[in-house]
Amino acid sequence: MELSRSKAQLVSFLQQELTLPPSSIALALRHWEQDPGPLSMILWQYGLVSLEQLEKIFDWLEMSEHEDIGQPVTVPIS
Repeated sequence: MELSRSKAQLVSFLQQELTLPPSSIALALRHWEQDPGPLSMILWQYGLVSLEQLEKIFDWLEMSEHEDIGQPVTVPIS
């Protein structure tokens, strides 16, 4: 799956900091491909993150808001 650099960084954050299972991230990404929207909200909507985790995602997104998006990258999801 090809993701923008910012999405790839978000996926990395989800895996490393929130320790979300790759299967949960893959499920959210599949839903995101069909109905693009904020990945954080898709994760919450499908019960893949708690409200506390969602707040951490929003904090991370706010901190990374000014980073360069760059070129698309491929992120392996098991």
